Amino acid sequence: MTLSPKALLTAAMICVVSSPSAFAADTYALDPAHTQTIFTINHLGFSTITGSIRDLRGTLILDSMKPEDSAIDVSMAANSVDTGFAARDKVLQGPMFFNIAQFPTMTFKSTHIKKTGPKTADIQGDFTLLGVTKPLVLKTTFNRMAQDKIGTNVFKVGFTATTVIKRSEFGMNAYVPYVGDIVHVTINFEGIKQ
Repeated sequence: MTLSPKALLTAAMICVVSSPSAFAADTYALDPAHTQTIFTINHLGFSTITGSIRDLRGTLILDSMKPEDSAIDVSMAANSVDTGFAARDKVLQGPMFFNIAQFPTMTFKSTHIKKTGPKTADIQGDFTLLGVTKPLVLKTTFNRMAQDKIGTNVFKVGFTATTVIKRSEFGMNAYVPYVGDIVHVTINFEGIKQ
């Protein structure tokens, strides 16, 4: 018996829809040119200092059909902390703060993802700073998934996330409470589909 082209197409569609592997998660590499980790911290009550971590690497495994099954793994080079003032950055990289000689890398690895809305989720994970690992939640908003037709024509996904870190919990106690203990963090993430 020979199937018509229409019947073959219908059969193929049924196979695709019924096959779990048809919706396998996609891998996205962090785009360092368009990913930022920005932090703000209070300075003696006079002002809020803003800085960033420039050297980031990581991978997002994104299951768009079931976002709860996604995962992210990111590492950040402590020597890339940049507040726009070289003398301060040198102090921040020293033993009182990031201690880059002993702890060159910070990491975040997701452990659980909970959808909180059509475009939002809480990404729970383990954050490691100064050799201390503690749970951290990223309040995350999905921005866009599409082909980058202006840039390199690659397929990309973008998110924005925020969190709060209490630095003394990781052993970074220098000048607390005069220099703020609470650090507000915003992450602008773009990933390139592999």
